[in-house]
Amino acid sequence: MESKLIILRGNSGSGKTTIAKCLQNHLGHGTLLVSQDVVRRDMLKVHDRDGNLSIDLIRQIAEYGKGKCEFVIVEGILNKSRYGEMLKDLIKFYNQEAYTYYFDLTFEETVIRHNSRAKKMEFGEDSLRAWWNSNDYLEVQGETLFTNDMSQNDVLKQILNQLQK
Repeated sequence: MESKLIILRGNSGSGKTTIAKCLQNHLGHGTLLVSQDVVRRDMLKVHDRDGNLSIDLIRQIAEYGKGKCEFVIVEGILNKSRYGEMLKDLIKFYNQEAYTYYFDLTFEETVIRHNSRAKKMEFGEDSLRAWWNSNDYLEVQGETLFTNDMSQNDVLKQILNQLQK
């Protein structure tokens, strides 16, 4: 089985997890979703610092999916300075059969999107600003940027169209 790796990155509140879950539901059974928040916060309870344990575990889980799952989705903030090398290694591991996306939204749009979701009570604009990391592109071939003017439906359609090529 030829597996495809899908990487969804961007700032907190930009819509990555929502898109990842929609993609997993659409792509169906056996689609592996590796969420940075689940691995880092729920499974390991570690802070997002250089060298934290989640970096290697995310890589290991994503590698596990190759040849077993048609699609492996890795999503999270996945800051380039901490996770970039691991993500580039995964792209190589998947023989370049990887689709990389970055939610390149303005801070203002991210706040609007964050305030429309259930998690809005967990943290607010001050936290979003403290975590903000603009233009954190992975700078790999084919990296696709999603902007403010793209709806959730637009983003899903674009990803699904690219997966069919």
